[in-house]
Amino acid sequence: MTSSQSVELAYRECEAITRREAKNFAYGIRLLHPPERRALSAVYALARRIDDIGDGDEPPEHKLEELAAVRKQLGALGEPRNDPVLLAIADARSRYDLPMDAFGDLVDGCEMDVGGTTYSTIDDLLVYCRRVAGSIGRLSLAVFGSAGAPGACGLADDLGVALQLTNILRDVKEDKRRGRVYLPATDAAAQGSPPDLSDDESLGRLVAFECTRAEQWFERGLKLLPLLDRRSQACVGAMAGIYHRLLRRIASDPMAVTRGRVSVPAPEKLWVAMTCLVSPRGAVPPARVQGAS
Repeated sequence: MTSSQSVELAYRECEAITRREAKNFAYGIRLLHPPERRALSAVYALARRIDDIGDGDEPPEHKLEELAAVRKQLGALGEPRNDPVLLAIADARSRYDLPMDAFGDLVDGCEMDVGGTTYSTIDDLLVYCRRVAGSIGRLSLAVFGSAGAPGACGLADDLGVALQLTNILRDVKEDKRRGRVYLPATDAAAQGSPPDLSDDESLGRLVAFECTRAEQWFERGLKLLPLLDRRSQACVGAMAGIYHRLLRRIASDPMAVTRGRVSVPAPEKLWVAMTCLVSPRGAVPPARVQGAS
């Protein structure tokens, strides 16, 4: 098998991982031209691997060893190996000048999870959000060819914060069962919620408050769209549009997150993606969330 054939098979494996695992992101990634779609699938596949280490059932010390191994592998890209994800990442790096330190930020964020980090203030939580989500935004910009646009990296970080806050709100009960509390303790106290989020009524108030905050981050982050080319706008618009609709569902019934996992139905996700091919902002809900400021 030639080197080019190995790389092609590696990208196919990354695309298969993305289709299987990326319940929301895959809709946007599909809208890219094939070279960029393959590269962003490789980015997602490696990010998924890092996340899975942090979310796995291994003891913390084993997780930290595995994360350290990923750091070492990232520092040795290009060496002969049979790992399709790393092979694809090495090729994507050569084609798109991926900022590899962003993967290091993602590993840092997963180490925070493994260490049981809690967050006193929103500023504390923003550090985590930028590491685990803003990092993916910066990698995506490199694939889009927009990393050098003035303000683009900061806006990608802002949009990453919006997406991660939405994830946190959706998964608040699931994370609590795993011993993780992301919502800032000062916000919880202000809404009358105990630090462990054990009271559902006050948790609903806290979720409503944080929905308004996440909406503000969407408003900032969506300013990234005009800085992107048409296909990249469609990709980001679809990803952001799906998460924005998820946030609106939560905001319309904050107590829903205490009863189960809130999601956007697959047909609606497909509609968002198709709409974004015509107008990247067309799938973004028009109304502002009302609530605490």
